Amino acid sequence: MKKLFALALLSGAVMLTSCVSKKKYVELENQYNSTRSTLSKTQLEKEEIEAKYAKIEERVASYNAKINSLTQENVDLDNSSLRNYGNVVLSKNDKEQMKAALDKVDQNELAKAETLQDTMNLIVSYNLKKNLDNNLVAEGEEDDIKIDIDETVVMITISDKLLFKSGSYKVNPKADNLLKRLADVINSEPAMEVLIEGHTDARTVKQGAYIKDNWELSVERSTAVIRKLQEDFGVAPEKLIAAGRSSFAPIAENDSEEGRSKNRRTRIVILPNLDKFLALLSAN
Repeated sequence: MKKLFALALLSGAVMLTSCVSKKKYVELENQYNSTRSTLSKTQLEKEEIEAKYAKIEERVASYNAKINSLTQENVDLDNSSLRNYGNVVLSKNDKEQMKAALDKVDQNELAKAETLQDTMNLIVSYNLKKNLDNNLVAEGEEDDIKIDIDETVVMITISDKLLFKSGSYKVNPKADNLLKRLADVINSEPAMEVLIEGHTDARTVKQGAYIKDNWELSVERSTAVIRKLQEDFGVAPEKLIAAGRSSFAPIAENDSEEGRSKNRRTRIVILPNLDKFLALLSAN
């Protein structure tokens, strides 16, 4: 009897152990399948990231090659003022066009030019200044428009009282004549890109206003000017770049109305474009 009882206990223990082992097996199998699924997903994400990184590396390499082409071997164009052209290949027509254009440039400035980009900037800057002097600043606007040349990059600063009402990004119709003259200058020189940069004073936007903050206001004003130049005055959109600086690039203190008025401005930065310039020469 005792043997039968012991045998029954042993049999029950074996069955119980078998049941627990099966449950544990199923649990481990589920964990294994889940891990495999996570691994597959991670592998796919890794491959996508590697593909994106490869594209970024390709773009960086392209930019570096473009930069290096302006800084490598010197090329003699039979003009002592035109040196260090890197790997840029110019046709005979290009050289003749550049020499003709450089005859009009300030020779003291030309003597400082060492690269093709320096030389091209001088030509573009000369043409811009000539057009700006004749076309941009109308009588009575001299105090509201400031034109600066910094290393042949042309910067035009326009007071917001000419362009916008306080707190608004809708372009004032009275600015149409000014923007039309500016568009004429931009359209006169194909070899450029134009950055339109909005600036505000440091006062915070009123709570509940339709503008969230000065970042939004500065960008909205920039894009409003761009839309005017493109849609009303025929400036090619691919030449235009929008930017907003909020109140973080002041040119005066913000503790007086006069200072705040100076800080509320739109800056137009005209940037020469090497590729377009060479294409323009070759087309002539």
